[in-house]
Amino acid sequence: MKPAAPRLSCSALAALLLLAVAHHVAAFYLPGVAPKDYSPKEPVPLFVNAVSSSKTALPYDFYTSSFQFCRPEKITRKSESLGSVLFGDRLQSSAFELNMLEPGHCKKLCDKKTYSANDAMFTNDRIREDYQLNFEVDGLPAARELVDDATGETYYDQGFSLGNPDSPDFVALHNHYDITIQYHATEADEKGPYRVVGVIITPYSVKDLEKSCSTQDGTISNAEPVILSQDPSVHTEVQFSYSVKWAPSKTPWATRWDNYLRASDPKIHWFSLANSAVISIFLVGMVGMILLRALHKDIARYNALDAQEDAQEDFGWKLVHGDVFRPPRHRMLLAVLVGSGAQLFLMTSVTLGFAVLGFLSPSSRGSLSTVILVFYVLFGSVAGYTSARYYKMFGGEKWKRNVLVTASLVPGTVFAIFLTLNFFLIGAKSSGAVPFGTLFALFSMWFLVSAPLCFLGAYFGYKKPKLEHPVRTNQIPRQIPEQPLYLRRVPSILIGGILPFGAIFIELYFIMASIWDNRVYYVFGFLFLVFVILVLTCSQVTVLMCYFQLCAEDYRWWWRAFMTSGASAFYVFLYGLLYYYTRLEIEDAPSTILYFGYTTIMSVLFFLLTGTIGFTACFKFVRKIYGSIKVN
Repeated sequence: MKPAAPRLSCSALAALLLLAVAHHVAAFYLPGVAPKDYSPKEPVPLFVNAVSSSKTALPYDFYTSSFQFCRPEKITRKSESLGSVLFGDRLQSSAFELNMLEPGHCKKLCDKKTYSANDAMFTNDRIREDYQLNFEVDGLPAARELVDDATGETYYDQGFSLGNPDSPDFVALHNHYDITIQYHATEADEKGPYRVVGVIITPYSVKDLEKSCSTQDGTISNAEPVILSQDPSVHTEVQFSYSVKWAPSKTPWATRWDNYLRASDPKIHWFSLANSAVISIFLVGMVGMILLRALHKDIARYNALDAQEDAQEDFGWKLVHGDVFRPPRHRMLLAVLVGSGAQLFLMTSVTLGFAVLGFLSPSSRGSLSTVILVFYVLFGSVAGYTSARYYKMFGGEKWKRNVLVTASLVPGTVFAIFLTLNFFLIGAKSSGAVPFGTLFALFSMWFLVSAPLCFLGAYFGYKKPKLEHPVRTNQIPRQIPEQPLYLRRVPSILIGGILPFGAIFIELYFIMASIWDNRVYYVFGFLFLVFVILVLTCSQVTVLMCYFQLCAEDYRWWWRAFMTSGASAFYVFLYGLLYYYTRLEIEDAPSTILYFGYTTIMSVLFFLLTGTIGFTACFKFVRKIYGSIKVN
């Protein structure tokens, strides 16, 4: 009866915590399940998001005083998911008034705004850095309508520019917004109710609204641009305005995201998948050749020699049978890393499963990152259980320290890096800084859910019988002969990490682009297949290198197995470095620190994930082959 008590208390604790942080987590839904119907003249809210740029990692709040944008009488924040907040979304109400099917031309947002020299300098610098305004209507981001030069098809590019940098010394502020709302009638007679299926915004720079904007149809003509003067003795007055047009569309609500998700070419993803499959098939062939030919012959020969009456000297990988299961150095650290990697593996597998099934819609902002966090926390029990099992197998006795380190090392390191980067965002006065309430929610999820579940998993892990090895371990370790260059520690690890990275590097480009270039990543089917190939590649390359190592009479395989496939994270970091210098235009120090900080977090987690996959495969391989031979 005693084991039932901690299970009940931890479950209740998890439920209470999830209820406590529920206002940080928004529900996600299957695409096309929860549309919003509007009647004629019904208000259609327009929300404004943070002002962001792909040239810098520092988003700014839309209502930053230096921008001088029009404010509503009362600013309200839209409820956002935990993941949405972490990625910098800050949705707030606006002064725009949109009513279904009611057009409006040359409407003033508010009274004229006066820009001081400091305001002008700040805004002009943001225009030169290609900052984009981000609006949202009915869950759809406002976008520009573009045409693909190759196919002639139209697609939407999220966001629109803050201004137009015509020259280094001359920039124009966009102060007039031509808003086109595409709607779809739910009935065949086109009488409604209506659903929003597209939001297109064309910005203009208009110095004199009365002269340049036609109140008949909202057309802008012969507009003199608005130039913000940086002269301390001059104050620039700007009138913000907008026009609203309603355009019927045949696009149904269920497919309204298709134009937004048109940006990437599926042929490249197929090429990525084919590239990964070729690497995996190559490794399958090599591993199959070793297992079916060399290893099979080795086992048969060793058993035949043992059957002979005359004593024969062992050779090859059988020679180290008395040392191959000798506990490694830093056994606790290895057990902790493998446990944390198992937690990441299950989190990744389940999240990708939900994404492939269509549960993570792009219209639910931040749903992917929210689900990742929730599953990571809930799989804390897996980390504790796995770490405890391996540490007990290694003969470790400091089990309390092992549990504490498992619950705190990886989450604590990631949280510390994240908190440090957050201080840089606060220092840069960026809206991307995570609020204290969200940080407290993350801290609570870690200490009140993940850590107790880790303790619970470790409890059951230590209750399990110790894993027994198929052969005994000698008291005195044998001497390891000189190894060839390609089997020495550093070269073999670096060689082994190349192939797993080669299986994912093309898909990695699209992931990096979605994070830093403000693109929507949605091809989870390709990503799931690439992940499966990554698992196979890590397993095969680690088994291959381990076999060569044991044949060379080097029995120190524990850490080598983890590091061989885990070394692919080193190449992921190098790719991040290459992506920074070739694809991004980040120049300021805070953005550079943020980029490499988040890239480091991504590389460390990838190291734990791939290292655990390789270690587990190698562990099963070694136990299998040494359990198949007869040892006197």
